[in-house]
Amino acid sequence: MNSVTPILYVKTGCPWCEEVLEYFQSHKLPFEKITVSANPDAMREMVNLSGQSKAPTMDWDGEVLADFGVDELIPFLRKHGITTK
Repeated sequence: MNSVTPILYVKTGCPWCEEVLEYFQSHKLPFEKITVSANPDAMREMVNLSGQSKAPTMDWDGEVLADFGVDELIPFLRKHGITTK
């Protein structure tokens, strides 16, 4: 397993964010969650990183996956050596 902990930027009330958070938690995958709602500094950080304001956005050691759902997450995880069932 990769030793890098991905950073997951999420928004409160975002159904895709909730789906991705549930996926990470149900598969016991480590991640750092940053909620950008009502946090202008975190929102700015996410926008600077990804070039857009949609969530979820993930930073995996400098590689960014933005505006995604579980269907896009699974191949991204595989690329980083993480397989889930």
